[in-house]
Amino acid sequence: MAKFFGSLFGGGREPERILDDDLPATQAQELEQTREALAELRSSIRRAGSLLPPLASSHMRQIDDVLRLLLDYVAEHGASTEQRVLLHAIASDYLPTSLRVYRALPPETQTDSSAETEKLLEQLDILYATALDLDHQVRTGAIAELSTHGRFLRDRFDVDGVRIHPGTKESR
Repeated sequence: MAKFFGSLFGGGREPERILDDDLPATQAQELEQTREALAELRSSIRRAGSLLPPLASSHMRQIDDVLRLLLDYVAEHGASTEQRVLLHAIASDYLPTSLRVYRALPPETQTDSSAETEKLLEQLDILYATALDLDHQVRTGAIAELSTHGRFLRDRFDVDGVRIHPGTKESR
């Protein structure tokens, strides 16, 4: 029984220490890493462009465009940690992995109408929808934040219908 409880609560071992390398990067560093991942992605798409079916290449460029504009917006206005992580994952992992795996297939399967191309296009549709949804979430989050701030200001400066003007002792 002691082993069971010990395994649940660490068994008397000291908690693992977090190394400096394990600490999250600052938001600026995260955004720069995402920007670099997008640059590498764009380069990979261009290199593979003539070898990809035109529809796949076009979808990838659309996703890249959405992510690039979203990254600029996030750099200026911010986003939640989860949103920044998803943005980075799409740019640095999900989309590059789809491209890399497709390119690793035998050339004869990389035709406009192959089952493999259909699978790639399905993945790209999912990634495009995810990127658009993320863009919408980030931008509506800013709108919601603005609305919340507006309610705060109304509550703060409109007490019982009497508007208080900061800096003056009179109400109107």
